[in-house]
Parts: sequence; C-alpha cells; structure tokens
Amino acid sequence: MLEVEAKFAVPDQEKVRARLNRQGVQMTTRQQERDVYYNAPHRDFGETDEALRVRYDDTGFTVTYKGPRVRVGSAKAREEFNLAVASGETLEEILSRLGFRRAATVSKMREFYEMEDVTVTLDDVEGLGTFIEIEILTEDDKEDAADRIGVIAKELGVDGPPIYTSYLEMLLSKQ
Repeated sequence: MLEVEAKFAVPDQEKVRARLNRQGVQMTTRQQERDVYYNAPHRDFGETDEALRVRYDDTGFTVTYKGPRVRVGSAKAREEFNLAVASGETLEEILSRLGFRRAATVSKMREFYEMEDVTVTLDDVEGLGTFIEIEILTEDDKEDAADRIGVIAKELGVDGPPIYTSYLEMLLSKQ
C-alpha cells in the first residue's frame, strides 16, 4: 500500500475545523499518540530515508515500517506496512536486544476527519506546533492522489508550502 500525503503548518486549527464542519465533515477520533523511532544496527535509516516506529495510542500498539519517500507533485508518497502487536514494551525490548537503537520519541494529540478515502488529521506535536496532514492510501495512482490532496488543501483554506520532512526529522533538527 502506498501512503500519499501532504503536511502543512497550521497556526490556527480552528479555521480548518470550521471549514471541515461547513463541508459536513465531523471528527471521527481524537487520541494521544506516542511514537518511538528506532534505527537499525546494519544501516542508518536517516541515510536510507526509512523509518521504523512503535506507536502507542488509545487503540493499542503498532509497529510500522516506512520505505523511502518519493516526491509526487506537492505531496510525498512512501510504502507503509503496519502490524498490531500485543505489547509495545515487549516489542521494544526485542528490538533493543537485536541491536536496534532508539532514535527519538514524537508525542502528539491527533484529530482524525474522514472524507471518503481521504483522511485529514489535525496534529498538535509536542515541541513543534500545529499541523494538518491530508492522506490518501492507494495501490498505484499516486499522481491522482497528490492532485486531489492539493484541491482539498485549498478547500480547507490551507496555504503555505507543504512540509516534506517528517515530525521525527523536524524534532531531530531542533536538537
């Protein structure tokens, strides 16, 4: 599965919420997420543009692998694989014993809005600020997905350049 998304800084999320509500789109979920990122012992994910994370949220624990990013218009796309696990702590212990090292932790409060096959997320990221992510999962039509994301961003009044760096990269650059 290919994740196509665009992220923008949004200083006033209330304006975006109001536009979503005017379009009849209601928040489906609000949750706290804590993402613990790891680096591999055999290669540097910073150099290969990959990511391995353990996510803790209200629904449980998930391990995610993300492949290298590909630029698609004003969006980015990357392969993503998710697997629910019974215990995040046990998984982290296994990764540690295999030589994986913690790279950083990203904590955020997220609001999810679903618009057919599009997910709009309003994020308040600890240490970084507030953002919007517009995401479409697709098998192979990444150009169409990127175009649709651009249209949705305009409809929601989101302006400014898209941000291509991840929250992890943004936090690491502040250190």
